[in-house]
Amino acid sequence: MKRAAFILAAFLPTAVLAGPDRASILLGTEHFNATEDFREFNPGLFLTWEENTFDYSVGIFQNSYSNVSVLASIGYDVEVATEFEVGAFAALALYPGEGDRFDHSIGDVVPLIGLKARYRNFFAQLIPSDGDTTDGILAVGLTFALD
Repeated sequence: MKRAAFILAAFLPTAVLAGPDRASILLGTEHFNATEDFREFNPGLFLTWEENTFDYSVGIFQNSYSNVSVLASIGYDVEVATEFEVGAFAALALYPGEGDRFDHSIGDVVPLIGLKARYRNFFAQLIPSDGDTTDGILAVGLTFALD
């Protein structure tokens, strides 16, 4: 767990002192063309600090292998319509004891990239995969402004 704390601390922006701007609740995922029986109900909680250019998030969730993971991410959003944003993100997620399940990992730390969208209080993220066990993952949930 010390590694998880280190990863979170390494990615927390200085804006953390002001408190998060948004809380998001991960509800679940859909694994496209999965060759394994992945867990699709993945509850989690994420806090986001929205800065001028980027947003920074940290959180904890039940991963698709039914274990607990922590994640730190940086994202970029563009508002394309009222209350509708699209963007991209990069993240590092800790999958304790499961790093060897991924083609790209640093021990148990897995780099992730993807596209994201938010409409009002609903969000979705699309994460491409290597095609070995799944072609991609769609994560969905609810998000709320904290101001």
